[in-house]
Amino acid sequence: MSSASAAGIGSTDGLGSVILNGVRYNTDSAVFNLQDAPELLLGMSVKVTGPVNSNFTAGTATTVESAADLRGTVSNIDLASGTFSLLGTTVSTDGETVWADASGLSGIADGSTLQVWGLPAAPGMLRATRIARVASGVAPILTGTVQNLDKVAGVFSIGTLNVNFANALFAGGLDSATLANGTIVRVRGVGFASAGALNATAIQSWYSLAQATGQTATLDGVVTEYAGLASLKVLGVPIDAGAAQITGGPSSSIGNGVKLEVAGVFSAGMLRATKVKIRHIPGTGGPSSFALIGTVGAFTSTADFKVRGQPIDASNQNVLFQNGIAGNLGNGVKVTVTGSQVLNGVLLANTVTFN
Repeated sequence: MSSASAAGIGSTDGLGSVILNGVRYNTDSAVFNLQDAPELLLGMSVKVTGPVNSNFTAGTATTVESAADLRGTVSNIDLASGTFSLLGTTVSTDGETVWADASGLSGIADGSTLQVWGLPAAPGMLRATRIARVASGVAPILTGTVQNLDKVAGVFSIGTLNVNFANALFAGGLDSATLANGTIVRVRGVGFASAGALNATAIQSWYSLAQATGQTATLDGVVTEYAGLASLKVLGVPIDAGAAQITGGPSSSIGNGVKLEVAGVFSAGMLRATKVKIRHIPGTGGPSSFALIGTVGAFTSTADFKVRGQPIDASNQNVLFQNGIAGNLGNGVKVTVTGSQVLNGVLLANTVTFN
């Protein structure tokens, strides 16, 4: 294993331990800090701290942190582009978006109250990785890049929404002195001022990441400020991918708006990437895959069972069963299930491997 200072930030790709950015973390001794949900679920944004091996495939988690990134009322739903607005932020969806209780964006109505986990992209934009309906009237949450900061007035903006922070508490290594334009933050609020600004009660750095030389990191996010493979950002982190091994598509397809999985080591404030996987290209798509490793429970049929508490449907005729057949499924059977979509909270299986 590498240095214990290693960290991974992205969205949860699998459970059975935690699978993040291609790394399977053992979580037997990890401390979990989960907000806005009782348990870690597929698609939630997450930060995992703990050592990983040299090829970024296995690690041991010491801490696992997760919290919702947006919560509020939906407007401006655009089915053609797969986007909607929430608290002044443009939220985009793709094939990797987990729908907890809807069949997709077409199942969401303007005026609905949603809780969204996602990955901040360009200022005012967020790529949704998990979306769930919640009751109206809940306290708002807003995540994004600080702009138009006015420390005297105690105001900044995220997207098109102003945030009053004069009475807010700071956390996550952030304070009023270090708050700056370009910082990615998560804001919790209690309501809105007469001018429509969000009244912040708490502001924290969004999954703060130490960038000391020698620190190992994996990131899953959308490219911004692209100036070539040797100069781009993901989740606000400067990256040099000029010497990286690139998979998932040609290097020429990488640019602003493309979703990448990046692994490397920090040097002089820049993540020097050794591995880059292209996850999604706007207008083209990309591979999406979720994995569950564990024991079958709540078995009713191949169309209705659970692994790690996640409902699964493996009834499609194209599902590939390995080391066994569909008839072998039942409570207590150990399996690895992969799938590429979660609709209405159900993982649609592509493969079921008997372990």
